[in-house]
Amino acid sequence: MGDSNEQSTLVIDGGSLTLGQLKAFEKTRPHVSLAAAARQRMQASADSVQKTVEAGTVSYGINTGFGAFATRVIPRDQTRRLQLNLIRSHACGTGDPLGATIVRRILLLKANSLAAGCSGARPLVVEMLLALLNNDVLPVIPCQGSVGASGDLAPLAHLALVLIGEGEARHGGTLLEGTAALQAIGMSTLEPEAKEGLALLNGTQLSLALALEGLFETQKLLDASIVAGALIVEGLAGSYAPFDERIQAVSRLPGQISVTRQLRTLLTDSDIHGSHRDCDRVQDPYAVRCMPQVFGAVENTLQHARQILGYAVNGVSDNPLVFDDAVLSGGNFHAEPIGFISDFLAIAAAELASVAERRIDLLDRRVNPNLNMFLATEPGLESGFMMAHVTAAALVSENKTYAHPASVDSLPTSAGQEDHVSMAPWAGRKLQRICENSARVLAIELLVGAHAIDCQRPLQTTPQLSKVHAELRKSVPYRGRDHRLDHDIEALTILVRAGRLSQFIARA
Repeated sequence: MGDSNEQSTLVIDGGSLTLGQLKAFEKTRPHVSLAAAARQRMQASADSVQKTVEAGTVSYGINTGFGAFATRVIPRDQTRRLQLNLIRSHACGTGDPLGATIVRRILLLKANSLAAGCSGARPLVVEMLLALLNNDVLPVIPCQGSVGASGDLAPLAHLALVLIGEGEARHGGTLLEGTAALQAIGMSTLEPEAKEGLALLNGTQLSLALALEGLFETQKLLDASIVAGALIVEGLAGSYAPFDERIQAVSRLPGQISVTRQLRTLLTDSDIHGSHRDCDRVQDPYAVRCMPQVFGAVENTLQHARQILGYAVNGVSDNPLVFDDAVLSGGNFHAEPIGFISDFLAIAAAELASVAERRIDLLDRRVNPNLNMFLATEPGLESGFMMAHVTAAALVSENKTYAHPASVDSLPTSAGQEDHVSMAPWAGRKLQRICENSARVLAIELLVGAHAIDCQRPLQTTPQLSKVHAELRKSVPYRGRDHRLDHDIEALTILVRAGRLSQFIARA
């Protein structure tokens, strides 16, 4: 692989792409090339397919129809036409186009999967995909139309359309027809050989790209939650006792131990904490006291997601697969493992927002007797953050619907041949919506948390939280009177989604 630090060049080989490289890819945009060894494997695989065609051996997707037409044998002189017909007939996606980040990731993942040399595609196919990627020619791919088995057929067909000079792509801010997009970067159209159309369409790259986005976004949400939760502890004049390392150690749960260590780096000691050492409050509500348990569960989920998706980025999800001595039909296109991960992440991200809403309510309800209800300067005359909490509640309620697992659903297609599907693309798409909603809820929590710190002046919070507070105030200045809050919420949402609060999290 290329240098993971500089990322000036990324060499894909179908087996060693890392999550770190994928995460950095959109920021660094390295030039991507195909490893020489991968090129050799791909050519050998393509040669095997041609031998199958020449021998007339019946092999699914090479010289047969697809899905329910798998028993229809296709004459040798029609195998190229078969691939073109497949691409055209399967390009029936609908809905809004996928964003640029997701499309770039799909191109990279598809190229890396083909580079493994098990799909029967020539090196030329990957070289064309990488030419699109390196020149930022982005096929227009509708977001709807895939059930996550047999792969993400409809969306990937729209990608493949551009390679054959059809469909549409964006380049330099301009929408171009397929042939024009290729000509703009000095490329001619692909004439797919046997199996190559199917190799382009059959795969889980959309499902995987969406799940990866959910993984990266949920990590940022967890970091923001830890920071926001620590602010709320100070805002509520809460106890540090629930974060004692002895409590976490006996849980035996690594995620819980890890996130609580991060909380303790923020909650070292402060004037605010010292001011209530002798108060008569025995315990804080669960939303504060149980942050180690809730955040720890999210960290455990993220760790599981990293492991599974780390395997999947180098997986081959095509069908059939071409090996040295055989062409074998299987089911790697079934995106159930990825669908599960997106569903797990959706639950985790929704829970971060749910417990954040409870902490917002605690501040609004004057659990800290030194603060006014709703943090209003003149309660009654002013409403303070009353409606900000209502907005948070609305978003959390939406999340509860979106968090219902998509992977428990299935609808047979292709005349019953494809009788159980994963719904992984929908799992990934609704995960994006949950992450967006949760970022806004956390923005509201940060907004009220920072305000609660200001309301307790001249008492100071911890040194680390003082730095957090200063970072928040760069985006949203302190205003002690009622004012419109939508701009403040959006500014802090941008901060959360950009991952700017991750700098305050101590990594092991």
